Amino acid sequence: MDWEHHEKHMRDEELQFNETVDFSKLSDEEKWRIVHKRIHEKHKGHENMHALMILILIASVLVAQVVLVEWKKRHYRSYQKVSLLGMWIIPILVSVHHGWWRFVIIWSVFTILTCIVMSKALQKPISGTTPRLVYKWFYLIYMLSYGLGIFGYVIMMMTLLGVNLIFKSKAQPWFDLGLISLFYGLYYGVLGRDVAEIITDKMAATIGYYTTTGVPVRQLEPHICAVCGNRILIQDNSEAIVEKTFKLACGHTFHEFCI
Repeated sequence: MDWEHHEKHMRDEELQFNETVDFSKLSDEEKWRIVHKRIHEKHKGHENMHALMILILIASVLVAQVVLVEWKKRHYRSYQKVSLLGMWIIPILVSVHHGWWRFVIIWSVFTILTCIVMSKALQKPISGTTPRLVYKWFYLIYMLSYGLGIFGYVIMMMTLLGVNLIFKSKAQPWFDLGLISLFYGLYYGVLGRDVAEIITDKMAATIGYYTTTGVPVRQLEPHICAVCGNRILIQDNSEAIVEKTFKLACGHTFHEFCI
């Protein structure tokens, strides 16, 4: 065993300093050892610089966090719009630059469908069925994002616990699947939530029962949904099969899918 270890060490030293070595003739393990040693040689003596870089990074993160929190607290609307725009645009630019076409395709489908829903929600006068359409679309986004997030988290935990070995599979594909699913769930979940919040505020002021001045322009009749204007047929939620109704303290009643 000692002789084999000595031979292996001598071969590593020879490969490390032989710049003309043909990598195509080496095993994956030998390639990894050579690259690993060359990286250590390249960064030898840079410990102080690396420590300074880490301190600068930590300080930058802390300062940025404080700035963002204060911005959100003092000017929430501008913070919401700028953060939404950045979260929507920056990932697609990075993906196009690196050629991550799966994300580009999914992002394009999400953006097109969301823009269609947004255009209907911002129309004046707004259709009575539009709030239900908006609710259903963003509720679908929420459910898909929630499911993807849970699926990705479970797959990652199973990989860490070695469940992939039962199926004689490598850990990398499992972990990649879990990480990608978790990312898509978080990204589109947060993006959909922010867009839905902005759209609902716009719709509430457009529908007519609510205005920014607090003076309604329409009179709400009993047993009429305050959003879509249609009659509420089911007053008792125990009899509801598909959709429930909600009644606020002010006495106004709404369809579930309208709010």
